Amino acid sequence: MSRAALLVLADGRFPAGGHAHSGGAEEAVGAGRIRDAGDLAAFCRGRLHTAGLVAAALAAAAADGTDPLALDEVADARTPSPALRTAARRLGRQLMRAARAAWPDPALDARAAARPRGAH
Repeated sequence: MSRAALLVLADGRFPAGGHAHSGGAEEAVGAGRIRDAGDLAAFCRGRLHTAGLVAAALAAAAADGTDPLALDEVADARTPSPALRTAARRLGRQLMRAARAAWPDPALDARAAARPRGAH
């Protein structure tokens, strides 16, 4: 099994698991934009058609071998919300820390050094 496949499988078990980030739902509830199940469904559909589409395009580019640091710059440009960029980088930094502990590798060390605040 590839390292990438193992990271995807382990993602929910690591401290930086993707399940730990709601994509802004808490903020939307706090601001009164999500008040009921219908609002939440609309919010999730919107996320799927925006952030979901961007994530799918980035995943396809990563599978084609695009440079991860270049992909990070593309992800940053396509994440207009400062709060979401900060959360994504924090999760990326946590995932990188866990990956480096599980699979020591100079390439991971170099990528972590290139993005000390974390990568998307």
